[in-house]
Amino acid sequence: MRVALDAMGGDNAPAETVLGAILAAREYGIGVYLVGHEDKIRAELAKHDVAGLDLPIVHTDEIIEMHEHPATAVRRKKNASMTVALQLVRDGKALGAVSAGNSGAMMAASLFTLKRIPGVERPALGGIFPILKGGVSLIIDMGANTDCKPDYLPQFALMGSIYMERIFNIPSPRVGLLANGEEEGKGNQQVIEAHQLLKREAQTLGINFIGNIEGRDIPIGGADVVVCDGFVGNVVLKLSEGLGEALSGMLRTELTSSWKNKIAALMLRPSLRQIFKRIDYAEYGGVPLLGINGAAIVAHGRSNAKAIKNALRVTKQTGETGVVDAIAEGLARLNAEQESSKTK
Repeated sequence: MRVALDAMGGDNAPAETVLGAILAAREYGIGVYLVGHEDKIRAELAKHDVAGLDLPIVHTDEIIEMHEHPATAVRRKKNASMTVALQLVRDGKALGAVSAGNSGAMMAASLFTLKRIPGVERPALGGIFPILKGGVSLIIDMGANTDCKPDYLPQFALMGSIYMERIFNIPSPRVGLLANGEEEGKGNQQVIEAHQLLKREAQTLGINFIGNIEGRDIPIGGADVVVCDGFVGNVVLKLSEGLGEALSGMLRTELTSSWKNKIAALMLRPSLRQIFKRIDYAEYGGVPLLGINGAAIVAHGRSNAKAIKNALRVTKQTGETGVVDAIAEGLARLNAEQESSKTK
């Protein structure tokens, strides 16, 4: 089975998207459908040695631009490259789809094309965060749903827990609810109600709920899955991106400010490279759109070839490890218990 790639999506497409597909095919043995304008894709392929690589082209000349309104563009452009990529998943021809294009449009196209997993109230974006002692945590939701009802959050917890268990091999991932205090009664009304739902439904859902966590707990690995609504999650994301860039800039400025610091920087170079590698978004490829009836990865708009390569790898893993089926099974158990409770 191949993975479908929106070869025209992103600020650096098609050069970096096509190169990312080549790297994934070469390093991971992944077959990749390159969806987009055939002539432009062939021009990029001609720049590289692709002998023996499985990189078929699926032609379409429609592209959803970054500035377009997501839902309107998806409805108007039926043959947009990201939509055609998702159709390959829907039709059973691809394990999953990747796009670095308009993220809102990718979410809308996924909903229209793949639909929701039965029982899912709202799909959610799960963002990968590196943590202090190595490894990563996942924050869900990262911006798909800015207004959430309390009963959405246990579903986010289930989806995130399954993803971390199956993609990052974390047994019984610790699930924390993001709040302004660790105490059970902390938070706004949404968080307080969500906490009670998570306590009550954790066993049925099969999740390891550890209670509330605070924002400071995220980078030190206080939980493997951090649950919040999309408004809060997106603020955490943007703050973290800005803080990471600021700290990196400060570090580079100080390490080049004198000849002594430059010598120290040379000595520290291997360690610094490892640190920058751990916080490089390209290492993780993209964020999964969970709750959709198929594997869909939303890559960063600035994705380079390395990010696309890793996004394709993660998409293949998501499709092969049964993440979608496991989410459906967990929600079916919850719905069955809720129906049973109503009849008692």
